[in-house]
Amino acid sequence: MSVISRSVISRSRLARAVLGPLAAAVLILVVHAGAIPPYQAYSVGVAGVYTVLVLSVSLLAGWSGIWSIAHPAFFAVGAYFAAYGSTHGWPVELVVLGAVGCAAVLGALLGWAGARFSMLYLALLTLAFTMVSLEVMGQWTSVTGGDQGIPVEKLDSALGLGTVASAGAQAQYLAVGAAGVVLALAALARPTALRMRLVAAKSHPLAARSIGIAPEAQSALALAVSGACAALAGVLLALVVGFVSPDPFSLTLAISLIAACVLGGAGTLLGAVVGGAYLTWAPTAAESVHVAQPILQGIVLVAALLFLPGGVVPFLGRRLRRLYRRTTARPPALAEAAGEAPQPVPAPTATAPELLRLDGVGVTFGGLKALEGASMSVRAGETVAIIGPNGAGKTTLLNVLSGLIGGGRVTGTAQYAGRPLLKTRPTARRGLGIGRTFQHAETFPELTVAENILCTHRRVTVRHRARATELLESVGLAPFADRYPAELPFGLHKRLDLARALAEEPELLILDEPFGGLDAGERTLLSREIVRQQKRGTAVVIIDHVLDDLFAVAHRVVAFDFGRPVGEGDPGTILDDPRVRSSYLGEVGDRVELPSHPGAEHVAVTLDGVDHAYGGVTALRGIDLTVARGGVLGVVGANGAGKSTLGRILHGTLTPSRGRREADGDLRSALVPEGRALFKTLSLRENLEVAAYAAGVKSAELRTRLAETIDWLPPRLRERMGVPAAGLSGGEQQILAIARALMSRPDLLIVDEPTLGLSPAMVAEVYDRLGRLARKGMTVVLLEQSLARAASTCHEVVVLYDGRVAAHGAAPDPDFLALAERAYFDGGEDSPMAVGQG
Repeated sequence: MSVISRSVISRSRLARAVLGPLAAAVLILVVHAGAIPPYQAYSVGVAGVYTVLVLSVSLLAGWSGIWSIAHPAFFAVGAYFAAYGSTHGWPVELVVLGAVGCAAVLGALLGWAGARFSMLYLALLTLAFTMVSLEVMGQWTSVTGGDQGIPVEKLDSALGLGTVASAGAQAQYLAVGAAGVVLALAALARPTALRMRLVAAKSHPLAARSIGIAPEAQSALALAVSGACAALAGVLLALVVGFVSPDPFSLTLAISLIAACVLGGAGTLLGAVVGGAYLTWAPTAAESVHVAQPILQGIVLVAALLFLPGGVVPFLGRRLRRLYRRTTARPPALAEAAGEAPQPVPAPTATAPELLRLDGVGVTFGGLKALEGASMSVRAGETVAIIGPNGAGKTTLLNVLSGLIGGGRVTGTAQYAGRPLLKTRPTARRGLGIGRTFQHAETFPELTVAENILCTHRRVTVRHRARATELLESVGLAPFADRYPAELPFGLHKRLDLARALAEEPELLILDEPFGGLDAGERTLLSREIVRQQKRGTAVVIIDHVLDDLFAVAHRVVAFDFGRPVGEGDPGTILDDPRVRSSYLGEVGDRVELPSHPGAEHVAVTLDGVDHAYGGVTALRGIDLTVARGGVLGVVGANGAGKSTLGRILHGTLTPSRGRREADGDLRSALVPEGRALFKTLSLRENLEVAAYAAGVKSAELRTRLAETIDWLPPRLRERMGVPAAGLSGGEQQILAIARALMSRPDLLIVDEPTLGLSPAMVAEVYDRLGRLARKGMTVVLLEQSLARAASTCHEVVVLYDGRVAAHGAAPDPDFLALAERAYFDGGEDSPMAVGQG
């Protein structure tokens, strides 16, 4: 996008902004010409007032996600300022400034106080504010006149612009004109950083903090501006009506405002006009059809929610966009990255300045130590890879660097560019030169691709737009600048996340699993961008499970396990460290006693040519697998290899994109998901009962199964069946999750990451209980990261690498285990795939 095209777009937006005042001028001329009867002219003036009021609520909801019930109070502030000022000789300028300023301060206080908590808390806070305001209106009779109200007289201008008489044509013209001007200002604000940052804070607060946006400050700003706009509407109402009393500012108005926003479309300018007209003429419409106004409003609101969930204006807009796309060319094609991966820049010398140093950094969440004794340094221009199995503390380390640690307690010291880092606010770290990406590419869905980058700036300039264009071109997203993230495949989301992290040219770039889910061309493009940053002198800290791509760009590797660093070295030798290999593959222990392998005669589940993709991300490819009845199959691989997807397909809850799954007869299967997914507030017994109800088990059969399952539990859990699941340790929760799966009496039990985050003692207990199930004839599939653990507890082991079977063989076979170890790290592409015989 060139500078010329940007100026054209600016003129286009300016032309749209002029439409509001132009329409208001035309309407004023029509009213002045007498084409509209006087009683309808009054309604036109009121519609102008309500347009301003609805706009203040609508943009607050659409841009910042706050549904306020405080706006009747802000509305009243403006009206009573006008009434009091008119009787005390205040000029109109003072009345407007006083009302707007007072409401803005009150709104900022509400926003700042409420944003630290949930949106529900903020809504309750605005409700309480309106209720208190209503009481003040009734009791402060010297100012408000109480229930009797107060008349509004004329307001003179201190600037010599004349006099504004109340309850006349002049006030009506002023209301309509003000509505046009406010609509124009809103139209001009739409392409600015103000809206972008409000929407970003609403869409993803955590990602917003990473680019320097404080959601609390955005909420305070949004409520301040919205309250000021509502107060302006109150001044206009007082002038149009000529009298102010508490009646129009009740909670009923708050509900009507929300209904008007929903009907018109929250966050849209035309929607505010529709909502203003609805509030103005709804009473007349209700009277004409002989229906009470609340009933009519309820019917309209229900109909809008059911048939026009986004509102009238967004619905019509979607229809027009679909029609437009049918008559336009195909969307731009994605240019694939070509060529070989670039060679990384040589590592900086030992004399290069040290940009980052961590000493003894630890993170605890309650009693859980997520990180302990982490010490490392990063030099300017150096790329440091952080590796380790799932749960090793890698992402926690990145969150420490970017300040997004949540409720964790951080100890130790961290120095960045010679200054303390840990006490620096997360939103201030972006300004220090720290940029980061997220594992799942946390983009802002309500902003376009270009706006996702521009929102990193407090004020968008021509230079910022040029930089955004340059970034989009460098990552291949320039043709999609005006698209929304939802219209892009996963790989492009990753590119957008990277471009946003680079928007302000950081000195330290933090990348959280950037290669995950990308195809070969996209990984090459990402490698090129990392090398480009190396040439620029940017320090890069990167974690990923795609080790070959990671090591190709890294200068140094630090390995973590159980929250502690266990090794450090260059990419070519780090995996030779026994401690590092053990962290991935596990320690070989005593083999669990298993029944003899059942062979392939009796099959539980067969997968034939199975592929699966999530959007544009391929999770599995070409899977051919047979699970024998009575056998224990281990599926191992690094995080992102496709284990969980394979487990869900074996379970039958996920239909593959391609290929087929065949189960033996009436096979009953149960899945214990990663993370256990227990109902933490329910007791142990209730967790088991819920599983039974889901399986259709009731009455006497439920009691029988419950007794059997409770007998399977260890004694310490049997004695605590009434305790909430949240009170159990991680290992005890895992045992309960397995027990819950047993309530359906499955023939096939699939357990995803059964030992994640558990102590060695609990790992042994969990596997001992799984072994008991296998010895009783149950078919078990274990989805594991530890190759050694799977080898000691399974009949067969399948190694997944990048969504494909890289090795498959008998667990006790030493030759197969050697092949499986190579396949775990590099896919075993240089060796033939082994197939074990049962």
